[in-house]
Amino acid sequence: MKEAERMPEVYRLGEHCFVLQAPEPVTLARQQKIWMIAEQLRARTEIVDIVPGMNNLTVRIRPDVTEHESNEYENIRRLFYQYWTDDDVVSTLGRQLEIAVKFGGSYGPDLAHVADSSGLSIDEVIRIYTAAEYTVYFLGFQPGFAYLGGLPNILATPRHASPRTRIPAGSVGIGGAQTGIYPNASPGGWQVIGHTDVVLFDPQRDQPSFWLPGDRVRFTVTEIHYD
Repeated sequence: MKEAERMPEVYRLGEHCFVLQAPEPVTLARQQKIWMIAEQLRARTEIVDIVPGMNNLTVRIRPDVTEHESNEYENIRRLFYQYWTDDDVVSTLGRQLEIAVKFGGSYGPDLAHVADSSGLSIDEVIRIYTAAEYTVYFLGFQPGFAYLGGLPNILATPRHASPRTRIPAGSVGIGGAQTGIYPNASPGGWQVIGHTDVVLFDPQRDQPSFWLPGDRVRFTVTEIHYD
């Protein structure tokens, strides 16, 4: 660990949960640390649930452990710090995924707004968006919804002040400095720039979620609509 790197905060959340909160700002290197720690903790028998989040990690301890171990907070805190400072253990790289997208028109009703906000043309937005490589930071909001890091700064666009009541499944959106895809139809406030036919969550599959934290993603163009 670099000497200048600040240590994360560790705090208790309720009776049986503990949170590791990484220092700001959010970076891929810190997120990779979180994935690595999650991997290392899976072998711990006292831990029953592990939830990687954006720049944080939450673990739930067996109730019988927290009830009978008054020093469990210190045990978990020490474990978190041990893994955080261990440079010999690194998180494995995820898969390389490719997602085909139809941009603009009824598929991406906010594409023109993103272009106007960034001072770019529609074609430039699509070119920059598809040239970038994104990383799945964590899953949340809906089953199969991935928060993707790596959006070029010039494309960052605030969410709608008033969310739409229904965003179609497969909608590709930008929300602030992140991008993502709605796995199911739902209300939402992200700027919708396109649509994909990829099924992001299917409970009948061996691995229900199309993607997992650490996976790397690129978008390709199948159609562009300017109306």
